[in-house]
Amino acid sequence: MSELVTGEAVALELRPARLPSRALAVLLDLAVAVAVYVAVTVALMAATASLDVAAQTALSIATFVLVLVGGPIAVETLSHGRSLGKMACGLRVVRDDGGPIRFRHSLVRGLIGVIEILMTLGVIACVASLVSARGRRLGDVFAGTLVVRERVPFSSAGFMPPPPPWLAGRFSGLDLSAVPDDLWLAVRQYLARMGQLDPRVGWAMAERLAADVAARTGAPVPPEVPPPAYLAAVLQERQAREARRAFGGAQAADGAAASVPVAPTAPAPAAPPPPPLAPPTAQPPATSPGGRPEVPRDVPPDRRSGTGFVPPA
Repeated sequence: MSELVTGEAVALELRPARLPSRALAVLLDLAVAVAVYVAVTVALMAATASLDVAAQTALSIATFVLVLVGGPIAVETLSHGRSLGKMACGLRVVRDDGGPIRFRHSLVRGLIGVIEILMTLGVIACVASLVSARGRRLGDVFAGTLVVRERVPFSSAGFMPPPPPWLAGRFSGLDLSAVPDDLWLAVRQYLARMGQLDPRVGWAMAERLAADVAARTGAPVPPEVPPPAYLAAVLQERQAREARRAFGGAQAADGAAASVPVAPTAPAPAAPPPPPLAPPTAQPPATSPGGRPEVPRDVPPDRRSGTGFVPPA
């Protein structure tokens, strides 16, 4: 695998195409191009039989350039790096950053390919591809491109086997807080790749990792549990705890809020009745200086209540 870094600082892991697959793709492309060139040349010779030798030579050179040089450039540009031979072999031409190629990339590859493939019968291209760490020929170096494999065989390297069912919940009481992250990473990498290891080497690595984890947790590995199964069960327990810590807090809070009983509100006590009004105390009538009770102006002599209107003097 070859790591390419895109313009957005994203690392891409691509599998560069090696010399055998690239040579087969080039041979298929050349066979198609030569067949088209021969057919076009025969048709031109039949159509231009009345022309002189110079005109026929010029047409032959133009046909050679257009079919054997311009044809592959046009096909790679329009198909974004997949010629007929590359499609048959599962290859594609990409830029150094993993993006699709454009016309200038195909033009540089095609022009240099005339020298290192057609004129030298592919000797220069083979030597450059063998020397390069990623199998690049001179055209790829000058154009800033790379030929990669599109059809990569499936690999189960990233699959981690689950622990046996009889170990479910067996290590729920272990204290995993003292296990460092780098040890967890080593356990994950071992479980993901233990199918690719030699059985004896894999068993020894499992015993060593299980001993390290057991030393950090303070509990020995049960003798009836194989080390790979122990590592898988402990790792699953850690993942379950992280999931509960990440998602169980919010759910627990919601459940607690929903389960808190709400006390029924008691009716408000009735307001006490207002105290009875005290009877008005009789005020002694106002007396005049002569000892006679003073009668208000607005009260008529017959002691009836006045209307509040005072006639003018």
